[in-house]
Amino acid sequence: MSETIETAEHRKEPGKRLHVRPSQEGIVFLITVAMFVFFSVVLDNFLSYGNAITLLRGVSVLGMLALGMSIVVIGRGVDLAMVATLVVGMIWAVKMTNDGQDFGVALLMGGGFVVATGIVIGFVIAYAEIPAIFTTLAMGPIVFGVGNLFFFREDTHNAPENVAWLNTLGFGSTFSVPNTIWVFAAMALAVHILMRYTRFGRTIYATGDNPLAARLTGFAMRPTIVVQYAMTALLAYIVGLIIVASNSGINTRLAYSTLVYDVLLVVVLGGIGLSGGRGGVRNVLVGTLFVGTLQSGMTILNLAYAEQNLIKSVVMLGALVADTLTNPRDEQTSQGGDI
Repeated sequence: MSETIETAEHRKEPGKRLHVRPSQEGIVFLITVAMFVFFSVVLDNFLSYGNAITLLRGVSVLGMLALGMSIVVIGRGVDLAMVATLVVGMIWAVKMTNDGQDFGVALLMGGGFVVATGIVIGFVIAYAEIPAIFTTLAMGPIVFGVGNLFFFREDTHNAPENVAWLNTLGFGSTFSVPNTIWVFAAMALAVHILMRYTRFGRTIYATGDNPLAARLTGFAMRPTIVVQYAMTALLAYIVGLIIVASNSGINTRLAYSTLVYDVLLVVVLGGIGLSGGRGGVRNVLVGTLFVGTLQSGMTILNLAYAEQNLIKSVVMLGALVADTLTNPRDEQTSQGGDI
């Protein structure tokens, strides 16, 4: 007779209640709801359709960038160069168009540049085995320096004129909802399908969860890392197009803004563990709603820019502490390092 072995996870002792630990995602969502209710009570016109649409439109860029960042963070990486990459690639495309090049051709050339940049970053991380945080921290200034030296000199670059679809993308609406929100929704759906229902997505999760086991199992880890950084760069480039369309241009100073840290705030707050292998699009949406509600409230309260950054920094620190408690580092992570 064979003996059945029961684990503590599957055995339920009589008279003992099953305790379910709340997830970081659920806690952040409840805080977001509470914060929304609070602002609705104390601030005039906060609880209105117009403000809700403005809120969603304002954080759609942040949410789309966070979708790209989530791909590499789930794979136990990070991309601090993504904003510099999108700025250089998009400004180059805009400048070529304003100099007489066809806009479609210019976009393809700019897209080629950002994909090549992502491939270089991924190659250094995967094959030279330099931690992602140091690689991307160094590559951001390098990419911007190359762009400033060879592609452009001016800070401000206006959107191409007489491109009707670009104006529709930035300022148009469909069913009374701004098109930028529709693009955000479409990108979220695409990333969700990619990460949950494709072999590539499963490989990213396996790599982030346990790189050693993934390698021994036969997953193509190094090519996957290269592809995911190229994909993140391409998604950031698409967001760059949204920025150009929504603001009728783009400024080089965006590369040195705090945008990339706001993106990380969304990712970590939503519950995507920095130790890798956890989280998804739903976490990004929760984090985006939290940051969007917080920013909208602080803006209506007329808080200074420095005060807003201080509050977001404190929230970021709290999110990192929560991530450490929720997703404790295992032995393999401790030996190999995080991002």
